[in-house]
Amino acid sequence: MNLNEDFVVPAEDVKRIILTLKDHTSYDFSDYSEKSIRRRIDKIFNDYRQSVSEIIANITKNPAYVEKLVRDISVNTTEFFRDPKVWHEMIDRMLPSLLSRPSIRIWHPGCSSGQEVYSFLILLQEYGYNGMVQSFGTDINSEILEEARKGRYKYRFVQEYLPNFDKVFEEKNGRKSVWEKYFDISVSRDIMAVKPLLQENVRFMSHNLVTDGNTFGFTFDLIMCRNVLIYFNQNLQDHVFKLFWECTSEDGFMIIGLHESILGPTSRLFVKNGQIYKRNNNPQSAENDWR
Repeated sequence: MNLNEDFVVPAEDVKRIILTLKDHTSYDFSDYSEKSIRRRIDKIFNDYRQSVSEIIANITKNPAYVEKLVRDISVNTTEFFRDPKVWHEMIDRMLPSLLSRPSIRIWHPGCSSGQEVYSFLILLQEYGYNGMVQSFGTDINSEILEEARKGRYKYRFVQEYLPNFDKVFEEKNGRKSVWEKYFDISVSRDIMAVKPLLQENVRFMSHNLVTDGNTFGFTFDLIMCRNVLIYFNQNLQDHVFKLFWECTSEDGFMIIGLHESILGPTSRLFVKNGQIYKRNNNPQSAENDWR
């Protein structure tokens, strides 16, 4: 291996790394999209400048190394109010039902650093919800979960997404600069920090969609898992959709990514209206539209 040139990892070495992670840690990437996992491991090789043997040795004996490796394999991209048009659909087609409930439980699997978790809490605040809210953000990476708990972000990275707030709220109800109510910002210190009122009803915790089931002991009114399933192969997607069906209440909703969909027999678990999915309590039914 020439460490001075970009390196494309042979397929058998990719399998060795994935198998070593599965055998020696709690992380199983064997059902991730082959194209996605290959691209991430190629990048790791070129960033780390280590041989296959060195990476495998570190996996077996260095837990801190494993956490860093998993973070680099995982795709931790998120933003506040990503895809504003999807949020408009949520407001029109789903939010009235949620606002009528005395309590709301929300699960954000694969929450990364928590921006979408806080975004939905802001939505509930802005639309005057006064019931009890329990929000759970989960991920497989402990470092990214700690970042989510702190709710402190680099302002220079977040500021480009601030127009999303106006696109969601100004275009729907004429409210501008909503974000100022929910964050403490110091441009000189490059910090944008979530205010405590948003952190009171949220819990960030470890959960692995590959190996963990419903570890919560209850169901959810909404599962919001966007731009995570796109990195899984079809078998793992089917597994996760079945888990989400088991974890949604009878009148529960699910939101997935703009470019994600449910294919095959598993699609009967939910009925779709635009970008909003609602739990199908009779999956054997031929009904596949929700109005």
